[in-house]
Amino acid sequence: MENGEVDNRGVSSSETVNGGEDVFSSKESDASTADHLVMMVHGILGSASDWKFGAEQFVRNLPDKVFVHCSERNMAKLTLDGVDVMGERLAEEVLEVIKRKPGLKKISFVAHSVGGVVARYAIGKLYRPPRMENVKKFSADASEEGSKGTIAGLEPINFITVASPHLGSRGNKQVPFLFGVTAFEKAAGLVVHWIFKRTGRHLFLNEDEGKTPLLRRMVEDDGELHFMSALGSFKRRVAYSNVGYDHIVGWRTSSIRRNTELPKWEDSLNEKYPHIVYEEHCKACDSEQSESVVKEDDCFDKLEEELVTGLSRVSWEKVDVSFHSSRLRFAAHSVIQVDASSGHIYKTKYTRCPAI
Repeated sequence: MENGEVDNRGVSSSETVNGGEDVFSSKESDASTADHLVMMVHGILGSASDWKFGAEQFVRNLPDKVFVHCSERNMAKLTLDGVDVMGERLAEEVLEVIKRKPGLKKISFVAHSVGGVVARYAIGKLYRPPRMENVKKFSADASEEGSKGTIAGLEPINFITVASPHLGSRGNKQVPFLFGVTAFEKAAGLVVHWIFKRTGRHLFLNEDEGKTPLLRRMVEDDGELHFMSALGSFKRRVAYSNVGYDHIVGWRTSSIRRNTELPKWEDSLNEKYPHIVYEEHCKACDSEQSESVVKEDDCFDKLEEELVTGLSRVSWEKVDVSFHSSRLRFAAHSVIQVDASSGHIYKTKYTRCPAI
């Protein structure tokens, strides 16, 4: 490690050889007992510094429990290499962090924008099925943690995404700055690879002819990549979404909902969480339940429906955010990630992780 820093509020940080950043308690006794790795993953064209403020809040709130690593294996233009390539790199980074800190026992992910999809790929790569003796022991109750497998040998706790395009960017109003104009949306799908390279192809579900789109393959276990088993192994899955003013990622795709499932929201749920306007706990849903909803959906897209149905096979906590009353509302896609000027969102919600 190099470039170590200590602030006056009990948080230390150090840059790793490959450019990522570790954040941990400056109190040695707390740092030595922290056994929960929190991987923080930035979005497209981002860097480890994007999550620096958020990482410090985790450590201040849970100094003796968490060791936070801000990923930078996919910084800047490397985020254009494709979800699969970035996912492989992130998986390697996780393994390197674990090797450097062998006392870790638990793992959580907090990811922004496309980083949420990349993290889903990475956990599919890192997932280790449960040992057969555990499967037999807990066969009568599939909810028991011992039967769920691990992520790189660690117990999976929280998988949190923030304004992530889980359903891709293709379709009506999935990229809001295209104004919902069908012609613009179709044209974007044809030219997106010129700007965002392979990542753009993956997000717009454009693959070579005859090849299943990557995001579609990621709602199943695909050979040695156990995407859904990995996602289901976490105790909590939380999707934070902007209900408006996010010009990059639409509400449906970030909240994993069909058009008819988007809720009516209030200005604020309470004073403590001023920008949280709706919360929902969604239980795991089977295919038959999904079919009954599709018949009523006025924005049906077969591929999008397959993504919603696949991801809904596990439970999700959905938290909807609105910056409609904020002077920063037009930068909602970035603000929801949290920087020093908007840290109250982070402090009141992301760190509320009882499973830690």
